[in-house]
Amino acid sequence: MSDVVSVERVIPATPQAIFALISDPHRHHEFDGSGTVREARDVPAKLALGSRFGMSMKMGVPYAMVSEVVEFEQDRLLAWQTLPPVRLVEKLAGGRIWRYELEPVEGGTKVTESWDIRQEAFATKAVVRKAADKTRKNMAATLVRIEESLAGTV
Repeated sequence: MSDVVSVERVIPATPQAIFALISDPHRHHEFDGSGTVREARDVPAKLALGSRFGMSMKMGVPYAMVSEVVEFEQDRLLAWQTLPPVRLVEKLAGGRIWRYELEPVEGGTKVTESWDIRQEAFATKAVVRKAADKTRKNMAATLVRIEESLAGTV
């Protein structure tokens, strides 16, 4: 099984509109297809390479993650790596990268969302890898929700 899982969808909106949505952590709960994202914390005014932001999450029990932007190209590419809020725990959990690639196409923008666990903490990688199929379904739901959020912005 690959350590990178991707889904794609053509969304009838501009890359600029999609990027504005996905680059605003305060709005991530609006389009999260997994239902785990709750509320952004400590978000900079504008995301850029190296920006960090916090996220309150809930999967059965509440928890928190910190994300760092690791890839950034305005209106084209955005990726962040999730880490536990306590740096001492980073070797035990976290490290996956969520990536959005935007490509203008006929009818809108092809959005590719990827879940990349190549840098996942060794202690959790095998367990996290087992979630690939569920993650693929959740990402497909995320892309539908992005489209619904942007209906009429072509």
